[in-house]
Amino acid sequence: MSFKPFTEMTPQDYAAVGFKSGLEVHQQLLTEKKLFCRCPAGLYSKDFHAQILRHMRPTLSELGEYDGTALMEFKTKKDIIYQIHKDSVCTYEFDDTPPFPVNQQALDIALEIAMLLECQLVDEIHISRKQYLDGSIPTGFQRTTIIGVEGKIPFKDGRVIRVVQLALEEDACREVSDSGHLRVYRTDRLGMPLIEVVTYPDMRTPREVAEVGQIIRRITRSTNKVRRGLGATRQDVNVSVEGGTRVEIKGVPRIPLFPRLTHNEALRQWNLLRIRELLHKRGVTADSLEWRADDLTGLFQNTRFEPLRRAARAGHPVRAVTLRGLAGILRESTQELTLFWKEISDRVRVIACLTDLPNIIHSDLPEGTLSETDWKKVKKLAGARSDDAVVVVWGSEPDVETAVKEIVIRVREATVGVPSETRQALSDGTNGFERILPGPDRMYPDTDSPPIEITAERIERIRRSRPRLLADRLRDYRSQGLSEDLIWKLLLTPRQADFDALLEAGGVDPILAADILVNLLPRLRRLKLPVETLDRDALQKVLREHKEGRLTRAAAKDVLTETLGGARDFGPLLKDKRRTGLDEAALRRRVRKLIEESRAEAPAAPEARQRFLMGRVMDRLRFETEGRDVMKWLSEDLTGRKKEDLNAVRRPL
Repeated sequence: MSFKPFTEMTPQDYAAVGFKSGLEVHQQLLTEKKLFCRCPAGLYSKDFHAQILRHMRPTLSELGEYDGTALMEFKTKKDIIYQIHKDSVCTYEFDDTPPFPVNQQALDIALEIAMLLECQLVDEIHISRKQYLDGSIPTGFQRTTIIGVEGKIPFKDGRVIRVVQLALEEDACREVSDSGHLRVYRTDRLGMPLIEVVTYPDMRTPREVAEVGQIIRRITRSTNKVRRGLGATRQDVNVSVEGGTRVEIKGVPRIPLFPRLTHNEALRQWNLLRIRELLHKRGVTADSLEWRADDLTGLFQNTRFEPLRRAARAGHPVRAVTLRGLAGILRESTQELTLFWKEISDRVRVIACLTDLPNIIHSDLPEGTLSETDWKKVKKLAGARSDDAVVVVWGSEPDVETAVKEIVIRVREATVGVPSETRQALSDGTNGFERILPGPDRMYPDTDSPPIEITAERIERIRRSRPRLLADRLRDYRSQGLSEDLIWKLLLTPRQADFDALLEAGGVDPILAADILVNLLPRLRRLKLPVETLDRDALQKVLREHKEGRLTRAAAKDVLTETLGGARDFGPLLKDKRRTGLDEAALRRRVRKLIEESRAEAPAAPEARQRFLMGRVMDRLRFETEGRDVMKWLSEDLTGRKKEDLNAVRRPL
């Protein structure tokens, strides 16, 4: 099987490659204070009163082992600067004061959301430390605790998306900049309470990932106890394909980005497996990989390639890494408009801190870099053969040494398959390397925080005030006669609360109400009409006019469309669109007359003929009767049979 363009992929195509995806949704909670201190939560500022410099070092786990991510971060040799505002942090955030007891308001909200996800609640919470050496938390670890496990989210077609766990934890700093060996953070977000909802990899297509993300978003927002706005919700997306491994795309800010991002990661893993097979056919494996590094410093004082000329004149070392048997591999495709050499460039950028791009050039795509003469010199000095690839890298001495090692490490990984990584979402729908995927060695108990019992009384108090479960909403909407398509559109839009309010007020057709909210209004918004100005009372009145038989469905929609379009005032428009009161016999006579008038223009094919006549009749009578009635009369008049008999035989005119 080969990957098609994103817009052409089908669920069957994704099943063929073994696509699987899960979510980790991080949602800030709407509390007054932070999680383990009493500083105010949500107090953002661009100003700061002081800066603190720190360096991060890995520590041994409880089992005496180092976490791979921590070791990788240590190799970057980053200086971490924290910008501090005196009103939003205290000595706790910098590990100079023990943690306060956990914020009880945050704990109640987390328990409520765990109930909405139908999790099994824990009897007692235990605080753990999760190691972070990227500098996003000054202490080097995040305090976190599990609130509930093994939950479930009802999904389409009777499926259930399983929830691994819901955790309560403190948020990290906001990154200001990251260049070279300097990373700068702002601490105003640090320590704010958030929940992390982790699902199993139960999503089968990229679009399902977005749909489940929207469901979780609606569930958390239904409490009215979570923060909104940019950065308040952040999602990590886990993706794998058959033969690949779990790769985490970190910090995706918007749900509409999910489909293309997850498609591209699946495509990347599929292509990495293909590249592995190409290497194996050439006899290149992890054990047999041959390479050499040669010093080319001083060779490029007058080259036309500006980045290398500038480095050479600054006295920076230049290295050529020759990779035996890899000719052509670096230009193999991985993601959309992305080639394998970018996997190497990303590692060099992140781990060797050579952040000015381009940070490497290579012989598989020499155009626009060195001249043909210069490339001949490089290959000669590096002892490269025709079936070899040569990668050139430059920078400070320690960074270039790190870069050479990372180039070889990434190529050796290519002979094995798909490395387990955390990757960052890019604006074009692709992703780039961020760090090695963390393992279990980074978690250990927090001896500063005592266990907290979750009492039955507390659970019952929260249960009495929580919103309805999603499963209950599904049952109620189905009982109203809504189709599955309408139900899921309603659940995935912000209009669900409007629908519930309309039903509670009474006197409306649920199907028409849902159709207007999830189909008509979004269509009018795309036409730039001011949908947000629609008054709920006006919508209620239009729906009641329809329910009481004075407006057809088409007329109800026209009233709303023309009102929002500014064509006429609501009152006169509503009056003009009302039915004239023709009885069924009179309407049927008008239908027959229109059929006779249009018969000569109608197509000969029965199905096409029926559609043509239906359109002609509804064009004249759309404000007098409903389409379903016209279809029934039209079928009976054209075939001489009642509609229920038409499934057996359809005769041509």
